Amino acid sequence: MKIGELSRRTGVSIRMLRYYEAEGLLAPRRTERGYRAYQHSDEETVIRIKALGLAGLTLPVIRQFLPCALVGRPDFEPCDELKSLLRRQILVVDHRIETLNQSRALLADLLAQLDASTP
Repeated sequence: MKIGELSRRTGVSIRMLRYYEAEGLLAPRRTERGYRAYQHSDEETVIRIKALGLAGLTLPVIRQFLPCALVGRPDFEPCDELKSLLRRQILVVDHRIETLNQSRALLADLLAQLDASTP
């Protein structure tokens, strides 16, 4: 399939697909005329990248995940690197949650103070 079709099927822009290729996440074969020719496995890879991105992972982290992907399935092999990476990423997310909770508490206190001073 061509890049436009892959974009439509995955909901990922053509520009982003080219970026994935530049970052080494995709390696489509080329036709005689130089067009990218994507396989079904490339579509699965893009769907995985998209899902991992929605989970808050960066492309360098996602690049580490992809070798653990099981061909033809949305699952991942339980490799030790992947487990360690997931544990670290959970800590990062936990830290973000704590920071957001602190910010929310400060904003709520400020609003309460403003509400109390309004006649």
